[in-house]
Amino acid sequence: MPPASSATSATCDSNRPVPPSLWRDGDFRRLWGGQTASQLGEHASLVILPLIAVLTLDADAGQLGALRAVGQAPILLLSLFVGAWVDGWHTRTVMVSADLGRALALGAVAVLGLLGGLGLPTLFVAAFTVGALSVFFDVAYQTSAVRLVRRDRWVQGNSALEGSRSAAQIGGPALGGMSVSVLSAPIAAVGGALFFALSFLSITRIRRPESLPERTEGAPGVRRRILEGLRFVTHDPTLRAIGLASAVFQFSFAAFTTGYLLFLPRELHLSGAVVGLTLAATGPGALLGSLAAARLPAGFGYGPVLVTAAVVGDGVLLCVPVLHGSAAVTIPVLLAVNVVFGAFGQLVNVTIMAVRQAVTPDRMQGRVAATITFVGMGSTPLGSLLGGVLATTWGLRAGLLLTAVALLGSPISIALSPLARLGRVLPATRADTHGSACRADGAARSAHP
Repeated sequence: MPPASSATSATCDSNRPVPPSLWRDGDFRRLWGGQTASQLGEHASLVILPLIAVLTLDADAGQLGALRAVGQAPILLLSLFVGAWVDGWHTRTVMVSADLGRALALGAVAVLGLLGGLGLPTLFVAAFTVGALSVFFDVAYQTSAVRLVRRDRWVQGNSALEGSRSAAQIGGPALGGMSVSVLSAPIAAVGGALFFALSFLSITRIRRPESLPERTEGAPGVRRRILEGLRFVTHDPTLRAIGLASAVFQFSFAAFTTGYLLFLPRELHLSGAVVGLTLAATGPGALLGSLAAARLPAGFGYGPVLVTAAVVGDGVLLCVPVLHGSAAVTIPVLLAVNVVFGAFGQLVNVTIMAVRQAVTPDRMQGRVAATITFVGMGSTPLGSLLGGVLATTWGLRAGLLLTAVALLGSPISIALSPLARLGRVLPATRADTHGSACRADGAARSAHP
């Protein structure tokens, strides 16, 4: 698709009337509706495809693990490439293409399942396809929000989008599991495809023209653009701090989760149903955190909110390894811990996203989002392995306590970084010689004095 003739972002379109609320902005509602449906389809498919493998194809534990790994692999394999590529394209085109591809992939699984021709190789292809296209969609919708929503409404927009993502993380797997249990597995795949079709229909109805960062002659190739994104993140103190905090958190949390999933049934003797209930408690907490993120940073300052929320959200997990006693005591405490963790963790996520978007020029939005995702998520396999080693060597309780303490490295890194000094308004966009002058000027006017 040819680039737009102007590099002017929607965020610096001062001639466009500002709606009193994003919910009165029809184009944002369509983006939010499409993103919500897409997230539901994505998280439902994470359960539907493995259950099809187990219930229909009698897959063993090794095959099931491989299927899940194939579906997750695109995050590491494609994130940096997608970030570089999305920056130069209309995000709506990327999102609707991803929706269409995922709907077709799940539709093919359903048809082959009904005809009796479904096998594990087909499921592997479908899982990788859905995972890869989800990477494209997720990077694109974050970039689209910046281009569609005015700068002074980024936190509100991110709160709505992150809230729906959290709701999908709760409802998607439950809906996927229920559909496979109540309906046949192939019909459940059709249900997942319908969510992607709904997202496609919603996003195609967005009418506001989308401006692209200007492409200059001799624009660099994908490899050079990826390296440019990596350099941009590492050279900017704010983005570097976000990447470091994300990497520390994801590594430590992966190690913590490995021990946690063993600790609940083996040390606390909780049933599978109760374990699922306690884990689900993070969902309502995340919704509360999304709502709080729309107001607290402007009232108390982005820095204080980030530091406080990270300390409380990560610190509350220290309660888990010290739990003893009957289920009547441990279950309410676990529910409360997970609600608090979900609420304050989501408050950090939404606030961090707004800060990241504010300091990043339009032409770099996709690459910066993908780079930070890559840096953060890239450490999770090693963290999971470490959690298993600690649980085996030191015991479940001691290993869990050590990884819970390690999680505090993330808020400490935030407290020692420029993030802690942010005020009640978003920081200025970093100077970028290839970016939009209008965007940079607008950012300077709204920067913290």
